[in-house]
Amino acid sequence: METFESLVRTEFTPKHTYLNTASNALLPARTVAALQDAARLRAEGASLNPLFADVEACRAAYARLAGVPVERVAVGATVALYTSLVAASLPAGAEVLTAEGDFSSVLNPFHTRGDLKVRAVPLERLADSVRPGTALAAVSAVQSADGRIADLAALREAARAHGARTYVDFSQAAGWLPVTADLCDYSVTIAYKWLLGTHGAAFLVVPEDFGDLTPVQAGWASGENPWDSCYGPVTELAHSARRFDTSHALLDYAALRASLGLVEELGVDAVRAHDLALADRFRDGLAALGHRPVPAPGSPIVSVPGLGRLQPELAEAGIQVSDRAGNLRASFHLYNTADDVDRLLDALRG
Repeated sequence: METFESLVRTEFTPKHTYLNTASNALLPARTVAALQDAARLRAEGASLNPLFADVEACRAAYARLAGVPVERVAVGATVALYTSLVAASLPAGAEVLTAEGDFSSVLNPFHTRGDLKVRAVPLERLADSVRPGTALAAVSAVQSADGRIADLAALREAARAHGARTYVDFSQAAGWLPVTADLCDYSVTIAYKWLLGTHGAAFLVVPEDFGDLTPVQAGWASGENPWDSCYGPVTELAHSARRFDTSHALLDYAALRASLGLVEELGVDAVRAHDLALADRFRDGLAALGHRPVPAPGSPIVSVPGLGRLQPELAEAGIQVSDRAGNLRASFHLYNTADDVDRLLDALRG
C-alpha cells in the first residue's frame, strides 16, 4: 500500500516552488492522462457516453465529500453562475448580508440585481449581524484573500433564529477542509483549486425541496430525460438537483473524475493535516523574521501584509505566490514540502 508521500510523488512533478493553490492547483498525472484520453475520444469521433458517465461519477464523488445524497448536487461551470441563480430567487427589496472583501463571484450577482439591499459587515461579525429583515447571508467558507475561516455553525444558528437562508462558497475549502453542506441552505464550489481539477467544473448543493430556487438557467441538460426533451420547451424538469445543471464541460469532468479519485484515496483529513503543518511552519518562520500574517488559525492560506510587492521577484526566482491587495499570499497543499516552505522563507530573509 502506498503512503501519502509516495502517492503524491507519483502524481506530481512540479518544476517550480508552487505555493499558489488558492489561485489554481497543479494537476495530478492521472488527471492529465484522463484529459488526454477524453480529448482523444473527441478527436477520433468515438461515442461520448464515457464522458457523460464521468460527469455522473463526479457528481457522486462530490456528494460523498459534501456528505449529502447525490440527488442534491447539481453540476455547472462557475460560482458566479450559481450565485446568480440564488440572487434570482430573492424578492425585490430583500436584504442580503455579506462579508466585507469577500470574493466577487460570491457578491457581484446580488449587487447587479439592482433591487436588493446588500449589507456588508466584517467576517467576524457575520453571524451576529443577521437580523429579522435578513433574507439571505452569503459568504465564502474560507476567505480567498487571507485564509480566514467563517464560523458556519454560528451563522446557521443565527439564520435559523431569524428565518434567513444561507449561501456558502466552499471553493477555498473543498479538498482540504471537510465540506459541511448541511450547515447551509445552498453551497457551491469550483474544482480547479483544492480539488485539483481544471477550469470549467462547479458543484451546487441544494435542499431536498430545492429551497426558493427557480431553474431560470435551465436548458436541455436540466430535463428529467434530457435526450427525450432537447427540442422545444423542457416540459419535465429533473426531479433532482439536476434541474440546476448546465450543459456539461465534458473534458473538464473527465479530468476531474481522476482528481476527485485521488482526493478520496488520500483522504481529506490527511490532506488537511499535511497542509496545515506546512502553513504553521511558514507562520513560525515569518515570526522569526519579524512579520505578522493576517490571523487565520487552522488555514493553509497565509497572507502577509505589505509583502505583496515581492511577488514578481519571487516568481523570477521560481517561487509562485500571489499578490492580493498588497499582501503576499502563500497557500500550501498536498504536493508541497517543508523544503518549499524553507525556500520561500530564505527568499524573504534575503
